[in-house]
Order: sequence, then structure tokens, then C-alpha cells
Amino acid sequence: MSRRKRTRRQGPPARREAAKRVAPASLPSAPESRFARRETLAALALAVLAVGCYLPALSAGFVWDDEAFTDAAAVREWSGLWRIWFSPRAIENEGHYWPLVYTSFWLEHKLWGFAPAGHHAVNVLLHAANTLLVRRLAERLAVPGAWLVAAVFAVHPLHVESVAWIIERKDLLSGLCYLGAFLAWLRFTDEPQAGRGGRHYVLALALFAAGMLCKSIVVTLPAAFVIVSWWKRGRVTGSDLPWVAPFFVVGAVMAAADVSFYDAREPLSLGYTAVERLLIAAHALWFYVGKLVWPGGLAVIYPHWETGAGDPEAWGYVAAWVAVVVALWFLRGRVGRGPLAGVLFFAVTLSPVLGFVDYGYMQFSFVADRHQYLAGMGLMAVLVGAAVRGVERLPAGVWRRCAAGAAAAALAVLAVLTWRHAGIYRDEVTLFTHVVAHNPAARGAQQNLGKALLDGGRPEEALAASRAAMEQEPDDVKAHANAGVALIRMGRLDEAEERLRAALALDPRHPIVLQNLAESLRKQERLDEALGYYRAVLEADPGNALPHAGMGHALFGLGRYEEALRSLDRALALAPGLESVRTMRDSALSRLGRAGDR
Repeated sequence: MSRRKRTRRQGPPARREAAKRVAPASLPSAPESRFARRETLAALALAVLAVGCYLPALSAGFVWDDEAFTDAAAVREWSGLWRIWFSPRAIENEGHYWPLVYTSFWLEHKLWGFAPAGHHAVNVLLHAANTLLVRRLAERLAVPGAWLVAAVFAVHPLHVESVAWIIERKDLLSGLCYLGAFLAWLRFTDEPQAGRGGRHYVLALALFAAGMLCKSIVVTLPAAFVIVSWWKRGRVTGSDLPWVAPFFVVGAVMAAADVSFYDAREPLSLGYTAVERLLIAAHALWFYVGKLVWPGGLAVIYPHWETGAGDPEAWGYVAAWVAVVVALWFLRGRVGRGPLAGVLFFAVTLSPVLGFVDYGYMQFSFVADRHQYLAGMGLMAVLVGAAVRGVERLPAGVWRRCAAGAAAAALAVLAVLTWRHAGIYRDEVTLFTHVVAHNPAARGAQQNLGKALLDGGRPEEALAASRAAMEQEPDDVKAHANAGVALIRMGRLDEAEERLRAALALDPRHPIVLQNLAESLRKQERLDEALGYYRAVLEADPGNALPHAGMGHALFGLGRYEEALRSLDRALALAPGLESVRTMRDSALSRLGRAGDR
């Protein structure tokens, strides 16, 4: 009896004690719950910003270099995945070995074909993921205003080129790997109890290698590790180097392999001296700073600038950078090491595309918005962090509310600029009209605009753009060819023939020029001459259905119906959808008295 009473008396306290032990594991406290909701809303807000300002891109099509994957048989065919990885020359319009990017295009083609909306949606979602990783990275590095840094990254118009242009998936995928590797590295260095050589280290190295297979600009990641190490501890110790050295080795080997592959396919030597390259790099860095701070007048192809050792202004850019670095070094005791680390990160991350080594796009411009997709984080962190520190010194109340309002207004302005700029990737006419408006002398822009206008059924405008292209580059075969096609469509056949023969003088075996000259002659009823040019096209491009179709039409006009029928059948075998060829074939059968063979 007494034992039972004792048990009843002790039961409730025991149950309460058990409840206390269970409660923390099963039910989060109210502050923890509020924190989780706040974190979720913060992440959701960043995702909405990153996706919302790129909605115009979802209705855009394929433009310009997107043909690198839309024309690639390796992307279209199921067996192409092997060639993407082990026979990269199969991708004719890509000079680099970046197989992860084309693997993503291959996979998407199997899911929705070449529907541009799907490819654009993937780009936008990758940018949203990168935005969330930028916030996480800024928090790990204790950057003031980490959420705001990520928000600026999400909506900054400098990133439009990387997000709204499908082929620039390489920036987004390499950025995803870069940011993931950076976070894994920080976990490794911040948690020594996990053991050197642990899973975070291996993950960081694997993600870095994956990033190099997307775009080799991420080769600077190990240098960023060194910069962060100096920023956090004020020094780089010998114990750090053995762990970062494998990243330098992997980066150097993979970058050298990519450069070798590129040089084998597209040898390039622009001939700048070492001094000229230094001047180009200093000018480019200040250009990027200017566009990041004031993103107005964004152009896809910026004009080249003149540079030379005797130009005082060019040396002024160098002197200004030296002054900034020296000043931040001596001020580090007052403002901290963060500003100098951010500036160094910015410059080092951009270094592969500053002109110290030749790369293909330097033929068009020394700078491109997409080049600072990752590098801009450094200056964003410095500028936003400085602004947040300044606001923290303001008295609580109206001034801080005004600062928050100003930040919201700045984000809104950037988002609107991004929304508008994303719209220029709607189609090639819109894109190249924008390019020509900002840089009339841009290499190839007038010629590309002429071709886009032709494809859009606007031959008069196409002729004007093609003539402008010929004035800029008299030896541009494509410009002459576009002008010839525009004149054919306008019915000005004599002028078209003259223009196409001028193109043929520049490249006697150009299949497109030969095909269009043959078409011009056929329309002029000069059928025997046309046949000779159709045959020349087939010598250069035997799998092309159009010259077979043209020969069929010409032979029909000459009354050579049996020969016409053979040519028309070959055209239909190569391109079954050519309805005009099918109609002509039926007519040839009727002339031969074989209407029942249709």
C-alpha cells in the first residue's frame, strides 16, 4: 500500500521530467520557430527577386551563339552524350571543352526538345540557386548585410547576359559549382575537428573540377581561398598551402588542357605587347567597376578602346588601381581588411578575361557584362557592407527607416533595369538592333542584323543593314550574301547577281553564296547556268536538299523531266517536308504520263 502511494506521488514529477527531456527534440521553442519562419521568408524573397525580374526571358527565343548547341548533332542524338565527353570536336561551334554545359543541353533536349522556354527556365532557376548560395557564402564570411548583398546579386542588370542568353549557361553552372566549392572549403577550414582531408575538402575539390568543366574562368577559386584566409587571420601561413595546392594544380592542368584544345581548333594571336595588356587590364577593371556601380548604357558588344604605352590616360588607370590598393593596405587598421580583400577578389576573379592572355571575344571587345557574374560579388560585399555599417551608426528610428526605404528603392530600380534589359534577348532582330544602337561599329553586328531581318521577312531593312556591314568590312562574305538574298526577295535580280558574284570572288566555294546565285539565275530563266552552280553547291555540301530541289526545278523548266524527277526525289529523301518539291514532282510525273506513281 505504501509502495503504491509512493509510486503515485512520484509518477507525475517523473512524467514531467520525461516531458522536459522529450520536448526540446520534438517541439521547437517559439523563438526558434520564428527564426525558422524568418529564414524561410528571407530565402523565398531572394528567390522571388531572382526569378521575377527575369520573367521576360521566359518568352525569348534562341539568339546568336545559341546555335552552338541547337545545331549540334551530339546534343540532338541519344548517342551524343558519349561524343560530348569523349569527342568534343563533334560540337562544331564550340571551341572549348566544357562538357557539363552541353550535357545539360543534351538532357533538356530529351525532356522538351528545343523549346526555348524550357532552356530559359533552367537558366533562371540556376540564377536563383546561385543567389541563395551567395547569401549563404556572405553569411559564412560574416559580411554585413549578407541578405542585401544576395539581393543585389539577384537583380543586378550586369547579370542579364549570363541569365537571359541560353548559351551563357556556362556562367551559371560554373558559378553554382564555384559557390558550392567555396562553401565546402569554408566548412573544411572552420571545422578542424572534422579532420583534415575530410569529406568537405573532397567535396570542394570535386565541385571545383566540375566548375572547370563548365567554364574555366573559375580557375581563380584557389586564389580566392588564399584571399579569404588572409582576410580572416591577417596572414597566410605555411600550413594553409598544402591544402590549397591541389586546387592550384587541378586548376592549372585543366585550364592548360582547355587552352590547348581551343588553340588546336581556333588558333589566335592578337599581338598585344605586355605593356599594352597591362593597360588594357587596368582600363577594363575600372570599366567593370563603373558598370557595377552605375549600370546604364549596357551593351552586348562594347566598343574597343585605343591603348598604347604613350597614352597618359591609359597609365592613369594603372596608377589609380595602385593608389586604391596601397590606400586600403595602409587603412586596414581603421577600416579592416575586408575592403582590400573584396577588391583583390574582384580583380583576381576577373584576371582570366582582362587581356593578359588572348581569348576569342577580345576580337569583338575587351569587356563583357557576363565576365563579372562571379567577380562582382567582391565589390557588392564591400559596398553593401560599408553602407550597412554606416546605417548601424545612425540613431534608431526614422533615419534607419529611411535607409531601409532607400535600399528597397535601389533594389526596385535594379530589378526594373534587369526586366527591361532581359527583353533584348527576345529574338535576334531585337538583340542586334540593341547592339547596333549602342555600338554601330560592333564587329559582325550589322551582318547578323541583316540575316535576322531576312529571316523575319524584312528584306528592305536587311539590305540596309547588309550595306552597313559591307562598309565596315568590305571582305565580309556573309554581308554580301545577305544583300544578294535581300535583293532576290525584292525582285531586283540583276543587282542580286552582281552582289552574289562579288561574294563569290571573296570565297569561290562558299555553298550559301553558290546556292543563292543559282537561285538568282534560275529566276532569270538562265537555267543551264543555274545548273552549274547547283552542282558546285553539291560538291561542297552533298547532303544539302536545297540544291537538289533547285536542280529539279531547273531541269523541269528545261523539259528534262526524268532528270528532274531524280533530283526532286533526292531532295525529298533529305528533306521530306519540302511541299513545293513534292508539288513539282507530281507535275514531272504528269508530264511523263506517270500520274499514278504519285
